[in-house]
Amino acid sequence: MVSTVRRICASIACLAGAGAGAQGLEIFKDADLAMGQRLMTEHKCQQCHATKFGGDGSAVFRPGERITTPGLLRGMVEQCNTELGLGLFPEEVTAIAAVLQRDHYRFK
Repeated sequence: MVSTVRRICASIACLAGAGAGAQGLEIFKDADLAMGQRLMTEHKCQQCHATKFGGDGSAVFRPGERITTPGLLRGMVEQCNTELGLGLFPEEVTAIAAVLQRDHYRFK
């Protein structure tokens, strides 16, 4: 059951990435970075990643490996939202992804 849910979420992330990737950085144009930062703190994203990936959790950020477009980045945030049942609205997912873009991914 869990592996089925993960496959579905991964498929959703890929589909979201495929469509949004064509938009490039336009996907983050109106994102509320302050809200994204607040939500990341509120939902303890860094602590969760540290538990799963060790250290301070930054090992999850590997630009150019699995996440190669802004759309895929947003899709991965949506995957966390879905898997963890966070109940984030689309603009909140985009805000978090925009913070990750700014701080870690830096797509051009």
